[in-house]
Amino acid sequence: MIQEMPNAAVKPCMNTSRVVLLLTLAFLACAVEAQTAEPAAADEPPPDARKAGGKPYRYPMPAIAQTVREVQHATQAMLLREYCADEKIPDEFVNERLAEFSRQTGRSEDCRTLLDY
Repeated sequence: MIQEMPNAAVKPCMNTSRVVLLLTLAFLACAVEAQTAEPAAADEPPPDARKAGGKPYRYPMPAIAQTVREVQHATQAMLLREYCADEKIPDEFVNERLAEFSRQTGRSEDCRTLLDY
C-alpha cells in the first residue's frame, strides 16, 4: 500500500526549485547585459576575413560546391555511359540526354567524352 507524503515534505523541494530557477534566470540576465553592453566600434572597418597578416587566404582544398558539382557530373556521366552502351535505348533519347549534360558541363559531350569522368 502506498503511503501519502505530508505536504510539509513537498514544500522545501518546491522552494529549492524556485530558488534554483530564480538564480539561473538572474545569471542569464547578467550574461545578456554583459554581451550587449559593449557595442562594436563604428570607426574601424571590419577586418578582411580573407586576409591574415596582409596575405590573402587560400584554402588548400577546392570549394565544396565545386566538389559536389564534380561528383554529380561523374554520376550523371556513369548513367549516360550505360545509356550509350545499351542498344535498346533509342539514339534520339541518348542524344537529348547528352545535349542536356553538355549544357550542364559547358563542354561538348558524346559517348566517348564520357570516359573522361
